[in-house]
Amino acid sequence: MKILVTLVAAAEAATGVLLLAQPAIAARFLLGTGLDASGAVMGRIAGVCLIALGISCWPGSAADLRQAARGLLAYSVLVALVLAFAGGTGGTTGPLLWPAVALHGVLTILLLRTLAARAST
Repeated sequence: MKILVTLVAAAEAATGVLLLAQPAIAARFLLGTGLDASGAVMGRIAGVCLIALGISCWPGSAADLRQAARGLLAYSVLVALVLAFAGGTGGTTGPLLWPAVALHGVLTILLLRTLAARAST
């Protein structure tokens, strides 16, 4: 579990750095569109949130590890749903939208399986 949580936390923090530095690039690849000034600010705020998520979910003790996995699970489920909704409603889609939905779906399954295995031991 520790390796999975560490990798997911690091990936989310890295995505946050990208959003903080270049929100328009993330928007172009996920949504296929650019950002106006307010969208860029919101993208940077989202980047800060992802960096904070990565830091707060960085594994420590076993109890912290389970809590971090639950937080990352909630994030992955919700992001997959929001992105799938954006793509499914005929909104703009970029080349990485559906791969991001699939990735968060896989992460959801992995985190669920890991938490379930921990609960049964």
